[in-house]
Amino acid sequence: MNPLHVSFSDSMGGAARAAIRLHRGLLDAGEDSCMLTRHRTGNNPGVLTPPGLLSSTGALLRGDIGNLALKAQVSGDNDIRSAAWLPSGMARKINQTPHQLVNLHWLGGETLSIADIGNIKGPVVWTLHDMWAFCGCEHYAHEGSDARWRNGYTRENRTSGSHGLDLDRWTWERKRRHWRRPFTLITPSRWLADCARQSKLLHDWPIHTVPNPIDTSLYLPTERAAARDALGLPRDRRLILFGAAGGSRDPRKGFDLLLDALLQLHENVRGADYECLVLGENEPAHAPETGYATRWLGHIKDDHQLALVYSAADVLVLPSRQDNLPQSGTEAQACGCPVVAFDTGGLADVVEHERTGYLAPAFDTTAMANYIAMLLQNSERNRAMSHTARERAVQLWSYKSVIPAYLDVYSQAMESV
Repeated sequence: MNPLHVSFSDSMGGAARAAIRLHRGLLDAGEDSCMLTRHRTGNNPGVLTPPGLLSSTGALLRGDIGNLALKAQVSGDNDIRSAAWLPSGMARKINQTPHQLVNLHWLGGETLSIADIGNIKGPVVWTLHDMWAFCGCEHYAHEGSDARWRNGYTRENRTSGSHGLDLDRWTWERKRRHWRRPFTLITPSRWLADCARQSKLLHDWPIHTVPNPIDTSLYLPTERAAARDALGLPRDRRLILFGAAGGSRDPRKGFDLLLDALLQLHENVRGADYECLVLGENEPAHAPETGYATRWLGHIKDDHQLALVYSAADVLVLPSRQDNLPQSGTEAQACGCPVVAFDTGGLADVVEHERTGYLAPAFDTTAMANYIAMLLQNSERNRAMSHTARERAVQLWSYKSVIPAYLDVYSQAMESV
């Protein structure tokens, strides 16, 4: 089987990292996998950029041009949006390749227009890394019963606070018009699968849940003291890790909820030898108060160093309000680091409550603080969860587990055409 993966990038963001890992896993399994990207930054084998002026590094300029249309709508939020309106010509190039199957990934940044997506021929599998495929411009959206993606984007149900042109409705209508045949969908989490099944646009498309793979031979436990020595971190502290690219600026990632939990932890556990690590962001000019000494580790792209960070930490906290299957959670557990998260969205697929970490009731920061304390104060419990987390990560997210599941979906998609 020779799938062609189409992704905005091969390294920028969690979706790109998930896509390139799948591509590598398929290559390791002997499959003739190839990837087509708008923005190539790595040196991965089998990754190509389309020829033309607006390819490779010019992809960023293409995204800027595409975003000009978004200024016609005032949405009342800071959520990322994609209108996908610029013709790319990539559908024609994709259709001319010898690949038997196309696997789409994250297509923001004007990777493909909505019309281009609809013009791809042959079997198409689309790995959804967020909600964009069944929304308007939004990559994540409100989940209530009145959500537009559930009911259709009409003139009457426009989101409060949004004015100007209704680009979300315009984009959704273009998807409905151009996507005339169903693709096979893969969602990394059960939550995202449920959302797609409940959506007005994609409810009758075939949907499979297969997690994103991670290389568990790279993400594996290192003895905690050795990991800390390698990173220059203190041995005599309990380390609380929070990881998300730009997470402190993204309300969806819940950094404000984490701060509240940490301040409660500081109030309830006086004199504790705790320290915080923030992964994926450099220290801002006005760093928020956590109650503890805090190290801002910035962006770490090297897998080996990232695995050391997870191994060095006593606990990873994922305070997201809404998330799919965050790889920081799966990577951490592969390295034997227990996780505390809220019981919401795809986080319920990341953590097995009371075995690999804890799931606090959604947005209950007091419960989150208590669970963090339980992991930091009980070394025996921490070690047991660390061991179980590693075992579960290998069972669920290793190449050995995920790649056969993908190949099975590929076979079904090819048989259905």
